[in-house]
Amino acid sequence: MDGGPWTGLGTLAWFVGVWIVMMAAMMFPSVAPTVALYSSMTKRRSPVAPLLFTSGYLAAWTSIGVLAFAVAAVGDRISGDLLAWDRAGRWVAGATLIAAAVYEFTPLKDVCLGKCRSPLGFLLGSWRSGRSGALQMGARHGAWCIGCCWALMASLFALGVMSVVWMAVVAGLIAFEKLIPSRRTATYVTAGILLVLGVLMIVAPDAIPALTVPGSISMSPMDQMSP
Repeated sequence: MDGGPWTGLGTLAWFVGVWIVMMAAMMFPSVAPTVALYSSMTKRRSPVAPLLFTSGYLAAWTSIGVLAFAVAAVGDRISGDLLAWDRAGRWVAGATLIAAAVYEFTPLKDVCLGKCRSPLGFLLGSWRSGRSGALQMGARHGAWCIGCCWALMASLFALGVMSVVWMAVVAGLIAFEKLIPSRRTATYVTAGILLVLGVLMIVAPDAIPALTVPGSISMSPMDQMSP
């Protein structure tokens, strides 16, 4: 399924199904401390509250997946094959990665990352009772997470949204940012990696490990012999 940068997204239903599974796999490691703390705070009141909290969190990310699909569909109709690798695709992918690196140092990123790195502070400041409250809190935490990680997710589209390798890399960066003790280290390391990838995407994409460069897949001997 990995077609490299700007991989085709398929149908809406298929993409949303894959997106939900992908978000669960990528985001749960970094959100696990918040869910675990919330579970310990609510286990006597409602054993299903953590599941509702997680469902609200996934719902927030699902809305972003639908929005990304809509933007891609509209953009494809307007620009045609502008994002083809031999046209602007390579340059837009590199620019997306560099922009994601710059976003690491913006005030919005700093505020959102602070919310994600402080589970207790978030829960105490956003507490809602009941099952609907659990859904609302999960969705709100998902919104802060989206503010923190949307640029990293855009980078995934630029690297190959269906690549398991790049899913793992981006998920690792997200968890690294949220879980390591030094916040400044997390920001500088993540920005540095994104900047290097962005520059390489523009000047030497073949030097990026595990990157599927569109059109570079070699043909098998049987394919070469066919008319």
